[in-house]
Amino acid sequence: MAGVCAALAAARNGARVVLVQDRSVLGGNASSEIRMHIVGADIHGRRPGARESGLIEELRLEDAARNPHGSYSQWDLLLYDKIVSEPNITLLLDTVCEGCEVVIPPDGGRRIVSMRAVRHATEDLFVLRAPFYADCTGDGRLGFEAGADFRVGRESRDEFGENLAPVKGDRQTLGSSIMFTGRRHDMPQPFRAPPWARRFKREDFKLRPIASYEYGYWWSEWGGQLDTLKDNAAIRHELLRIALGIWDYIKNSGDHPGAANWTLDWVGMIPGKRESRRFMGPYIITERDIAEGRLFDDGVAYGGWPLDLHPPSGIDAVDEPPCVQHEVPFLFTVPLRSLYSRNVGNLFFAGRNISVTHVAFASTRVMATCSVIGQAVGTAAAYLKKHSHSRETAIAQFFGAKEIAGLRQWLLRDDAFIPALSNLDPADKARPATVRASDECKGAAAASVTDGITRELFAHLGPWADGGPHRWESKTLPAWIELEWPDEQLIREVHLTFDSGLQNELILSLSAGQTQNVLRGPQRGMARDYELFCDGRPVLAVRDNVLRKRIHRLEQPVGARRLRVLITATHGVPSAHVFEIRVY
Repeated sequence: MAGVCAALAAARNGARVVLVQDRSVLGGNASSEIRMHIVGADIHGRRPGARESGLIEELRLEDAARNPHGSYSQWDLLLYDKIVSEPNITLLLDTVCEGCEVVIPPDGGRRIVSMRAVRHATEDLFVLRAPFYADCTGDGRLGFEAGADFRVGRESRDEFGENLAPVKGDRQTLGSSIMFTGRRHDMPQPFRAPPWARRFKREDFKLRPIASYEYGYWWSEWGGQLDTLKDNAAIRHELLRIALGIWDYIKNSGDHPGAANWTLDWVGMIPGKRESRRFMGPYIITERDIAEGRLFDDGVAYGGWPLDLHPPSGIDAVDEPPCVQHEVPFLFTVPLRSLYSRNVGNLFFAGRNISVTHVAFASTRVMATCSVIGQAVGTAAAYLKKHSHSRETAIAQFFGAKEIAGLRQWLLRDDAFIPALSNLDPADKARPATVRASDECKGAAAASVTDGITRELFAHLGPWADGGPHRWESKTLPAWIELEWPDEQLIREVHLTFDSGLQNELILSLSAGQTQNVLRGPQRGMARDYELFCDGRPVLAVRDNVLRKRIHRLEQPVGARRLRVLITATHGVPSAHVFEIRVY
């Protein structure tokens, strides 16, 4: 998901992108090949208002509307559609990075000149040349080939002063899991395990409860005591032994009579990997940064998932819980300095391979956090390309305070959220406008659409959160909101940010427990039908909208002193909800 979001962000911001993916589908652990649900800072809805916006929100919203039955094949197709529909992206599926050319000038500064990639199905070798590269692969194959500094395993407690780290460091990691699904039938379904499957008994699961049979089980984890790269084939076989052994226990032990009519419907053949290499940037995020909710001056993404540590031996650690989640009290930001290599000048990282300690990684590794990191990296690459006057510019040398401030504003413009940061874009013509509306609810005034904040800032998000709704809410429908200027403005582009219910969980999952409170369909607070008017003249009309962030680029610029948005219908609530209007 980090790579998908990085590619989309860079392409939509004007960069030409080649997206190289070693599988036939996009999405990594979230794809149909592995089927792990995407989690993030809202912790399955337990932290309302923390759900990630930006590109991952766009993908979730379209998936919920277009895929109400929760098909992972439909999710694969949505990601494919998004990528191939971007004219600035060239997609190479089933293509593997196998090496790169690196130069080291006399004055130092290692730099990637080209990358080699192979697609065996078509017997093609590609040589990709670009000013900047982003390794979003998790395992970090490109970073490894380029000689980027990296770590594997657990740091000692004293190295970074981390209370949750082991006393002595080692090379152990979090393990991998193979997921499987069950299906219920009208009559009993037999199951015979192959002779090589594991054999389990009740006491093996005393800390790993089996509550349902449709989707199992993230805790069927193993392999962290090995090398999750070089030993991946052996890990996969053992995980298959474990998965079939668990199902054999469920079906044939007599401890689960309710499973009689259930059959094994699908078993993954690719391990869902949690951890391997972590590449070092100028800054390494630590346990303290996350536990204290640190907001960095160069923060370009955020997280909030607990410090979620698992025993490396996984299911073999029978007497240890499958995970210990140390809650993070507030959201924290991810600095740009942790998203590029400290010794390869033109190499970004996004996803679970960023510059963090093992303990901090336990929070930043989850896929929604990886997605917003991916959007930040893709946007940073496009921003650098647009504003740098030299193809040879190093990432670290380019991003000073001014450039960081500009990048952060670009991210806000694209509906990313950065805690404690608001819209200060001088090009946004809506900011100085006078705002009025047909009516408004108390505490949700029309003027909120230009206050620079695009979500409700619940106090539990952090000490910087004021608790305000930061949206206009009408009393009735239809309803209108209008911007007015003393002088005529040339309007080329209108940005609207609607209410997609960030206080609720929105997830694609095969777990009935995880989806019981999720609305699989258009979100109720969203404006469904609306129109734009300039000085009373209709400019455009939209029907059946399902997205939170809409950007309308007018075919011809329009001169006007008044811009009105008329909302005639939502997807369920009896009032209009708008967080932001921008005008360019």
